[in-house]
Amino acid sequence: MSGPGAAPRPRLLPLIWPLYLELWLGVAVGIVGTALAARGGDAAGGAFAIAHQLAAMLFVLFRIIGAGASVVLTQRLGAGQRDQADAVALATLGASTWLGGGTGLACVLFAHPLLTLLNTPPEVLPLAAPFLRLLGASLLLDAWNASMAAVMRSHLRARDTLMVIVAMHATHLALSLPLMLGWGPLPAWGLSGFALALLVSRALGVGLHLLLWGRRLQLRPRAADWWRLPRAELAAVLHIGLPGAAENIAWRLCFMASLAVVGLLGAAALATHAYVMQVMMGVLLFGAATGIAVEIVVGHLVGAGRLREADRLLRRAMGVGLAVSTGLALAVALAGPWLMRLFTRDEAIIAMGVRLLWLTVAVESGRTFNLVVINALRATGDARYPVMAGTASMLVVLAGGSWALGIGLGWGLPGLWVAYAADEWLRGLLMWRRWVRLRWVPYARATHRRLRPAA
Repeated sequence: MSGPGAAPRPRLLPLIWPLYLELWLGVAVGIVGTALAARGGDAAGGAFAIAHQLAAMLFVLFRIIGAGASVVLTQRLGAGQRDQADAVALATLGASTWLGGGTGLACVLFAHPLLTLLNTPPEVLPLAAPFLRLLGASLLLDAWNASMAAVMRSHLRARDTLMVIVAMHATHLALSLPLMLGWGPLPAWGLSGFALALLVSRALGVGLHLLLWGRRLQLRPRAADWWRLPRAELAAVLHIGLPGAAENIAWRLCFMASLAVVGLLGAAALATHAYVMQVMMGVLLFGAATGIAVEIVVGHLVGAGRLREADRLLRRAMGVGLAVSTGLALAVALAGPWLMRLFTRDEAIIAMGVRLLWLTVAVESGRTFNLVVINALRATGDARYPVMAGTASMLVVLAGGSWALGIGLGWGLPGLWVAYAADEWLRGLLMWRRWVRLRWVPYARATHRRLRPAA
């Protein structure tokens, strides 16, 4: 395929590093936001974390569109079907409008009940509820940005997407500092200032993505494309996206169940959990970036019928991902006392945080194992097994184990981390067993046969 907007030959490394930096920027904003919120006390830090987690859980609904669109787009581009890929891209934009608007409205209308379900401590709830409502106002813009970025990445334009993310997060940080802490005549708005800065930065991201769609991909949405739901294109997206989103939603719900355990342990445990999770995110990112990159490249290879190459790529990516993620987790654990002091001076919280960071080595190596293989399976078209096997593990090991170890055996926060590690490793081993037994090959061949006549 050649000409304007044609994608270059898919390679893994040029996708991983922009994705890694992009994810790191998002986490950095969360870390800075948590640290700034914590200056108002551990209750404010906990409010920031729990509202942010709820907004993130609702954001996972966008995976219904994003995950499916990424796989369908890469398969069609790999098969040389640019016109069909463009139709899918525009369909995702309209679907994102409805999903983003609906989830944002849910945040605004049901903030208090949602936070109450998570056993949010009484001293945290009055701060978290209004903050969650303000975050909800940005979810429509987040949905558009997520869809447009997924389309850019599917065309292997990861560096262009990185530039948008840099501009977006830099704007967010530049506005968050004066709006949260006060500057000159500006009052200190605290958590509300963070939410307002988020809204402005996401609007900037939509504008920049539209510019790149036009210049790089020659895609210029018409007014109707922002709300239309074309059946044929969305059916293909939902065939992959619904199982993928179901797996993500199941994880979020089970993680929320573990967060409810933390709420029962008190405000100090909630703050500790929030601070350690922020540090953990920096470790997770390489595995996450590798998994997304593997999904994109394997999708292209399946569309082109190069299945042996897809298998070799997965195995190579697995080795690199495990080595780097484990090394990063060890480095973070060693730096634990210093990192925890970025958030709090409470020695009890610091000591528990350091202990949890050492357990994170087991969590993050297992998570990378799981993420890389599950994304590869999804890219071949084998989307249902990961959600069925993964949901069983998450319900029993992640959610059930958090309650059994954290509350039942009285292990507290370390019990949750043991449950997190056990769940990630079990799911990773199940997915790896599926891959090495070549159960994905019939799905990949069926996808290639379906695309070949129209190529």
